Amino acid sequence: MLEKQIQAHPERFRVLTGDRPTGPLHLGHLFGTLQNRVRLQDMGVDLFVIIADYQVLTDRDVADRLAETVEGLVLDYLAVGIDPERATVFTHSAIPALNQLMLPFLSLVSVPELQRNPTVKEEIAHSRQSAVSGLMFTYPVHQAADILFCKGNLVPVGRDQLPHVEITRTIARRFTERYGPVFPEPDALLSSAPVLLGTDGTKMSKSRNNAIAIGASADETARLLKGARTDTDRHITYDPVGRPEVSSLVLLAALCLGRSPEDVAAEIGSGGAAALKRTVTEAVNEFLAPMRARRADYAADTGYVRKIIQIGNERANAIADATLAEVRTAMGTAY
Repeated sequence: MLEKQIQAHPERFRVLTGDRPTGPLHLGHLFGTLQNRVRLQDMGVDLFVIIADYQVLTDRDVADRLAETVEGLVLDYLAVGIDPERATVFTHSAIPALNQLMLPFLSLVSVPELQRNPTVKEEIAHSRQSAVSGLMFTYPVHQAADILFCKGNLVPVGRDQLPHVEITRTIARRFTERYGPVFPEPDALLSSAPVLLGTDGTKMSKSRNNAIAIGASADETARLLKGARTDTDRHITYDPVGRPEVSSLVLLAALCLGRSPEDVAAEIGSGGAAALKRTVTEAVNEFLAPMRARRADYAADTGYVRKIIQIGNERANAIADATLAEVRTAMGTAY
C-alpha cells in the first residue's frame, strides 16, 4: 500500500536515510540500501542523506580519519548514482539546529522506553567502549532528530530498525499533543533487501574486515573472495538455512548477474568452491566496474566532493533553522 502511494505521488514524500562514517561502504550497503535510495530519488522522492559523523562516537572513544572517511562516503554515493542535484547530502555535526532538537525530544521519552529499545541493547552489547555513554543510550532520540528536523515522512529500514522509527513516531505524536502540530509521524518503508554474509561467514560489516568495498580494486575483490568461507560439499546448491556461507556467495553472484540464485547454483553444480568463487569474482567485478570508474573520476576532484557537502549542509541548515523556529514558537520560547 505504501509503495503504491510512493509510486503515485512521489513528490509527497521526503526520505531521511544515511550512514555512519566508520569505513567504506560495501556490497551489503549497495544491495541493502544504496540501490533503493537511487530508486526513490529517480522516482522523484525528496532524498536526504545524512553522514552521521557525531554518531560515530556512540560506540567508540574517537573518530579516526573522519574527514577522509566522510569524503569516501560521498564518493561511494556518487558512484552508485546518488545525484547531488536531486538529493541533499550533509554532515550531522554541521547542522546545529538539528542537534538542538535533542533537548525537547529527550523530555518526551522516558528512561525505561530507551532501556527497552532492542537496537540500543544490541549496540551496547557490541560497543567498543568499556562503559555505555549517554550518546549511545540516547541514540534513538538522536535519530528522531535526524528524521524530524527536515520533516521526513518516509524512512527506509530493515525490520531490526523498526523500534527506532517507532520512537520517532512517538516523539512526533507527543510533541503534537503537548505543543501542537509541527512534525509528521514518519512511515517505515520496510526493506526486502537480501542478507549477505561477509567473507568469514558472519554478518557483513565495515568493522569486521569481511566486506568487499564498493571502491575496492578488482584484484582486492578477487583476493577477498578467494579466502571466503564455504563448506566441504563439492556440489553447489542454494540453501540459505543449511549452507549459509555457500548460499551467500551464490546470492551475491545472482544479484550481480540479475539471475535467480537457484539458476546460478545449478549452473555451477559439481564445479565446487573454486568454480563458485570464480563465478562470484567475475560477476562482482563486472557489476562494480562502471561504479568504480565513476568513483575514480570523482576522486580526482576533491574540491567537487567538498562542494557537494557544503551545498548539502547549507540546505540542511536552512531547513533545520526553520524547523527549530517553529519548535520555539510552538513551545513558547521564541523570545
